[in-house]
Amino acid sequence: MQDVRPQPVKRCPLHVGRRKFLCSLGASAMAFKVGVLDFASELLGGEAPAPPRPTKPIVHALFFRPKTDKYWMGWPGAAYPIKTSQELYTKTLREAADKLGVDLKVHDEPFVNKAAAETFLGQIKDAPPDGLILTCMSLNSGWQGINFLAANKGDVPTIVFSPVGSSFTGHLGGTRNLPKVFCAATQDVSWLSFGVRMLKTVWDMKTSRICVCAGGQTVERKLEPLGLTLQYIPNARFPEEFKKMEASDEVKAVADFFTKEAKNIVEPKKQDILNAAKYYFVARKLMTEAKCHGYSMDCLGLVGGRVIPGPPCMAMLRLNDEGSVGGCEADWNAAISLRLAALLFGRPGFMQDPCPNTINNTLIGAHCSCPTKLDGFDKPGHEPVILRSHSESDIGVSPQVLWRIGEKATVMKFQGPGGIILGTGKVVANIDTPPSGGCRTSVELEMDGVPDARDTKGFHQLFIYGDLERPFKAYCQLAGINVAHI
Repeated sequence: MQDVRPQPVKRCPLHVGRRKFLCSLGASAMAFKVGVLDFASELLGGEAPAPPRPTKPIVHALFFRPKTDKYWMGWPGAAYPIKTSQELYTKTLREAADKLGVDLKVHDEPFVNKAAAETFLGQIKDAPPDGLILTCMSLNSGWQGINFLAANKGDVPTIVFSPVGSSFTGHLGGTRNLPKVFCAATQDVSWLSFGVRMLKTVWDMKTSRICVCAGGQTVERKLEPLGLTLQYIPNARFPEEFKKMEASDEVKAVADFFTKEAKNIVEPKKQDILNAAKYYFVARKLMTEAKCHGYSMDCLGLVGGRVIPGPPCMAMLRLNDEGSVGGCEADWNAAISLRLAALLFGRPGFMQDPCPNTINNTLIGAHCSCPTKLDGFDKPGHEPVILRSHSESDIGVSPQVLWRIGEKATVMKFQGPGGIILGTGKVVANIDTPPSGGCRTSVELEMDGVPDARDTKGFHQLFIYGDLERPFKAYCQLAGINVAHI
C-alpha cells in the first residue's frame, strides 16, 4: 500500500458550491410521492459538492486564411466553401463551449499572415487566455502565422485544427513537438467539440480541489504543473462525523437505494448497509466543508483498528458514480487520475491493485470499491453489483461489480502530477471471492503490448471502459504531461 504524506503549504479557502445537497421538501414526503428508487436516484445523481469557478476559462478561436470569398487552384481548392466552412467550425466550437461553460472569443476576421499573428500576440501578452484554437483554412498561406503563434504563445494550451485539404506531411512538422500544442489534422469537424473539452479539462484540473482524509494535519498542497490542490484533513474527522450521523430519512433512502439496485446481497446485514449509507453522507459533508470537488481517505487503519464498524467502500462507489472522486488509501495519484477521467471522458475509473496472472499472461485488477456507471455518468443504468462483505475484514459492505466480458479498457495513472502511465487491454473475466482471495471486485484484462504482465508499471492504476489511449495522449500533449507506456 502506498504511503503518501502531505507537505504543508498555505491554505486558500473557497466558498461552497451552487447545488444544495437536499431540497427543502422532506425526504420521506418526496420518497412517498415519487418512489424510493426515483428519490434516491435524484438524491445521488447530482454533481458532487464543489466550489464555483472564479471565472469561466477564456478560449480564443482564430482562422488562418486569405481574405477572399473563393480560392483558385491549390488546396483546399475552388470547390471548398470558405464562408460555409468557417461558419460550420464556429458553430461546432460555440455549441461545445456553451455546453461546457467556456467563454469562447471567436475572431471572425481571418488572420492572413504572420504580422496578424504578431499583433494578436501583443494584444494577449498582459492577459493570456486559458486556451487557443487555431484553424488552418489554406494550405499555402495559413501555416506561417500558425507556426509563429504556436511557438511564441508561452504557457497557453493551444490546439491547431487542420481539416483535410489544409496540410501535407511537411506542413505539420512546425507544431509537432512544441510544448502544450496539439495538432488535430482530420476531416472530422465534430472533433472540435473534444478539443474544447480538452482545454476545459486543463483548466478544470488547474482549479480542482480534492479532500484527502489522512494523517493528523490540516494542510494544503498544490500540485504543479497541474495546478490542482490537495486539501488534507485529519483522519480522525471521519469517525468523529460518523458518530454524529443519525439514521435520517435521507440516510435510509440511500440504504434502500443500495439494497434495491443490487443484483444480490450475500454477507451484509441491514445495519451494515445503513452504515454504508452513513459513510456516504459523512464523506460528502467532509468534502463540502473542505470546499473540494473530490474525496480520498485512508480507511484501512480505521477498519483494522475497529474505529469504524466497516469500510466506506459504497461511499467511494457512489462518489465516483456521481462524477466526483471517491479515492481509497489516500493515494492522491489515483485520486487525480479519477478526477481526470471524469472530466475528460465523463466516466469513472476503477482504482485497483494489480495482480499479474503468469499462466494466462493477463493482469488482474482487484479492489474493495468499484463504480458501476462504467459507460458514463449520462448513460442509463449501471453494471450489475453484488453487495459483499469487505474481504480483508469480512465486515461491512463492499461491492462486487461485474464487468462486461470482451469490453475494451484503458489502464492509466498519474505518476506524479507531471506524468502518466497509459495502456489498453480487454476484459476477459470477473473473478469470484471465494474461491479466490483478494478484493471483491476482481477483473482480469488481456493487456495490449505487454509481453509479460509482470512488467506492468504502477500500482492503483485505473481501469476505464473504452479505448482511450489516443485522446489521453492528445490531452497530455496539450497539458504538458509526459506519457509512458504501461
